[in-house]
Amino acid sequence: MARACVESVAENGADAVVSPLFWGAVAGLPGLLGYRAVNTLDAMVGYRSARYAEFGWAAARLDDLANWVPARVTVAMTALTTWSLTGSRQVYAVVRRDAPAHPSPNAGPVEAAFAAALGRQLGGTNDYAGVREERGRLGDGPPVSTGDIARATALQQRIGVASPLVGLVSARLLLRAVVRLRH
Repeated sequence: MARACVESVAENGADAVVSPLFWGAVAGLPGLLGYRAVNTLDAMVGYRSARYAEFGWAAARLDDLANWVPARVTVAMTALTTWSLTGSRQVYAVVRRDAPAHPSPNAGPVEAAFAAALGRQLGGTNDYAGVREERGRLGDGPPVSTGDIARATALQQRIGVASPLVGLVSARLLLRAVVRLRH
């Protein structure tokens, strides 16, 4: 249960904090609302089942596309909020090495980044209604314990606080670049 909680904190922080801020910065309120619609649609029907087979795959792929850049921004924010160069390097090394073993192109990097930042191991085998799914091992440390839930939450809170600041700086740099191109 502790592993599921930490993995959920990592992925949902990217989906519910970083991605909406990213799309809001890119396209304003329509971008933010559009992203939330895509993400909600994926949560409702974006999984594989007989009922949603013909529609769910499209919702899931659209969500993967919408979250691709924000997931990598989340990895960068995770690296930055380790507050050390060694920690940041470890985050990137673990993401490069372990994220491809995860079936999700976006949850894999985010969860691998959290595993590295926390010095714990995430991933492994999950059982969904009798169907086993291998998510690969993420990170080098011991498996997470209940005590790591508070650490993961604190890490996500730091990312949440830093994300708008990074967004403002990025928007300002982008605006400067556009102004320079016009002159």
